[in-house]
Amino acid sequence: MTNFEQLFEAVNREHVYIQTHNFPDPDAIASAYGLQRLLATRGLRSTICYKGKIDRYSTGKLVEIIGIELLNVDELENVLSDEDEVILVDSQKGNSNIIDITGDEIICVDHHPCNDMFEYRFKDIRPEVGACATMIAQYFYENHVPVDQKIATALTYGIRIDTNNLTRGVSKLDIEMLYRMFDACDYGIISMLENSMLCFADLVAYSEAISNIEVCEEISFADTGIDCPVIADISDFMLALKEVAFSVVYSAKDGGIKLSVRSKRSALDAGKIISRALEGIGNGGGHASMAGGFVPFEGGAAEKAALVEDIRRRFITVIRKWGEKDDGDILSRAGK
Repeated sequence: MTNFEQLFEAVNREHVYIQTHNFPDPDAIASAYGLQRLLATRGLRSTICYKGKIDRYSTGKLVEIIGIELLNVDELENVLSDEDEVILVDSQKGNSNIIDITGDEIICVDHHPCNDMFEYRFKDIRPEVGACATMIAQYFYENHVPVDQKIATALTYGIRIDTNNLTRGVSKLDIEMLYRMFDACDYGIISMLENSMLCFADLVAYSEAISNIEVCEEISFADTGIDCPVIADISDFMLALKEVAFSVVYSAKDGGIKLSVRSKRSALDAGKIISRALEGIGNGGGHASMAGGFVPFEGGAAEKAALVEDIRRRFITVIRKWGEKDDGDILSRAGK
């Protein structure tokens, strides 16, 4: 049986919920949409849901142009029951970036490091793959299901965004799926989305981050202000500096502080470092080159400043110990 056939066999109900991580990005939305369309070929109805909001301009345009229907979990508060079955895409149980909704999380399709603490009826978790959309695309081709223009365009955009146009965490499967979808994809839409990544308000966040960036031992720290929708993009931006090997960007959100980290050194595993740095105060994880985290927090400006300083110290301490464990100054050696 193929992975999708096993996934389908694990579903017992005539309708399922497909849940993305909170504040979904193009990869999460494209993956959910592709899976929804695939399940429909087997007569299975589904609803895509998420927590938070779609805060990036280009992500909202993707939803609008492709016509993807999805609901905020707040709209389902009086609808969901314990008997409902839920499929998680682009995230896993226990992760800091996904809310535990009412229902039974029976299936997980993800490309992040596996959290072995939780069980599913079926799981397809492949950290070596650059995008969850790649895995969904493979489901179509393995099961000989035609890929139309909307599906191909959504999945292609998800892959390109999560792999930073095939420059970050890319696998042979990512490249193969992009190649196979090439003829069906509308690259005019892809070009429009990639050239409309920001709106004017996002520039304020960039300005805020640039004005307060600090670099310590090739680690950059920057605050993007409150409720920043482009925190990941700014973390990528900071990593482009030649003086920076590891970037930490943070933004105050409702209930805490969200972090996005990036690493350009293979020896500095972003996912493991943020997990270690936030241990005891929050949660974090991800891939070797890109990761994220969240620290719960309620308090005023003084308390926030103290927490941010603690987070800074934690990252510096963890990365220094990383170097000692690896027999030397990992930052300076990796850059040579």
